[in-house]
Amino acid sequence: MLRGFYNAAQGMIVRQRQLDCIGNNIVNVNTAGYRKDEIITNTFLDELVLVNERRETSGHLLQTYADVSKTNLEQSNFTYTDSNFDVAIYGNVYFNIRTDNGNVYQTRNGQWELDGDGYLILGKSGRVQGRNGDIRLGTDDFEIRNDGSIYIDNEQVDQLLLTYIPPDADVDKLGNNLMLYNGNAQLPEGERFDIIQGAWEHSNVDGNKEITQMMEQHRLYQANSQILKQLDQINTKAQEIASVT
Repeated sequence: MLRGFYNAAQGMIVRQRQLDCIGNNIVNVNTAGYRKDEIITNTFLDELVLVNERRETSGHLLQTYADVSKTNLEQSNFTYTDSNFDVAIYGNVYFNIRTDNGNVYQTRNGQWELDGDGYLILGKSGRVQGRNGDIRLGTDDFEIRNDGSIYIDNEQVDQLLLTYIPPDADVDKLGNNLMLYNGNAQLPEGERFDIIQGAWEHSNVDGNKEITQMMEQHRLYQANSQILKQLDQINTKAQEIASVT
């Protein structure tokens, strides 16, 4: 009986984590450059004791549990605009943003603007980083070429600082736009990328797929919940019978 309680409760915990993850993805379906999260489940064999005609026999039961949350780094599609401040990446490199506390994080969000001092910024997240640190333009008339070099009046003033992140890498997220990669960020030989000015990258969340998965996980959560209620009722009846005898 206790094993049944454990199995049903474990199933509810796994489904709840899945629902929380999917819900956050859906909320950020329109967040530029957002990378969806996925719950990675794992399994283990649990020893199962069976009693048959007063003889105990051993078996195994496959248990599932929520192991880790992993960020999916798949490329997404673009929307093309006429704005110099919209910048997208095709490839496995990421922009770098320095926050107010001085830390540098990576992002695929290229919807930028100028602050009051003429620096290129990503909203309230921080300043966009170039090879020379914070990028100060002082004008909205600039050009960013495919290699990330920045020109004003045909004169190069800086180059975007880009970080290579493998598509299967593990990253730590900060909010919905920023992430931190602690691995080898050096661009591998032969790895190609393009910086595209006048475009921004969507999130890689497929809304229809996420909603379908949410419905499935919700049904599984309800099923485990019903099993837990039934086990509780059986346990209550067993206690009543035991008290009478």
